[in-house]
Amino acid sequence: MIGRKALGVASLLVTAAAQAQSLPSVGVEATTDERRRGLSWSEGRASISGDAALTLGAVELDARVAALRGSVRHDGADAVADLGAAIGGDVGPFALRARAIGHVFAGAERGMDYAEFGGDARYTLGPVELTAGALYAPPQRAIGGSNLYLSAQAVAAIPMTPFTLVGGIGRSSGAVDDAARADRLRPGGTYVDWRLGVEHVTGPLTLALDYVGTDLNDDRMVAAIGDRRHSGDRILGRARFAFESGRLRGERRSTQHPRLK
Repeated sequence: MIGRKALGVASLLVTAAAQAQSLPSVGVEATTDERRRGLSWSEGRASISGDAALTLGAVELDARVAALRGSVRHDGADAVADLGAAIGGDVGPFALRARAIGHVFAGAERGMDYAEFGGDARYTLGPVELTAGALYAPPQRAIGGSNLYLSAQAVAAIPMTPFTLVGGIGRSSGAVDDAARADRLRPGGTYVDWRLGVEHVTGPLTLALDYVGTDLNDDRMVAAIGDRRHSGDRILGRARFAFESGRLRGERRSTQHPRLK
């Protein structure tokens, strides 16, 4: 009898663990400028977004919708939905992940949707987490060719405080089939972007301040769709409220959604 009860309890625990693992994490974020890879996607104006993520074993699914405010960069789009899927696992001290992301734009004058594929490797040492990644968008008409983004990021929690320091750098390059459309993601061609920031976490609320910039300069000839006016250095403020039930592996990542970092 005791054995059967023990088995029953074990079965319930396994079922509960499986259900807990499938609980989604959801969040809402407001920012002074929706910037990605150093470029504004919201005309240099404030934006709000909502996101959700779900982990099922080694598979991760995530979605994010952000307001773009009639973005010139994306041909008048009012919003973008980023739909991602990833699969990962540990190899020695490294956490590896392969992922695919589709970007779907609402309100654009022409077809602006495109997709990216890639992966990253993460290494954690005490309070510091290091990540290196690559995302590749194969040749697509919407982006005027191909786009390769290489990035590295460091996240360091300050012990005994609610503060986390974040730093990152990235490089965008690729082939050009249509110069005007290629300027959409790579104004003037290959460029480098960076980010330095600090985050303060109190329960589900995160407040953050970021300095983002690029090596773009005014000497580059950029088509109208490239929106050169909003490609320079800027300090951003962010506020995020989230239920992070999806963080099942104790990861201490930056709270900024993996929005094509």
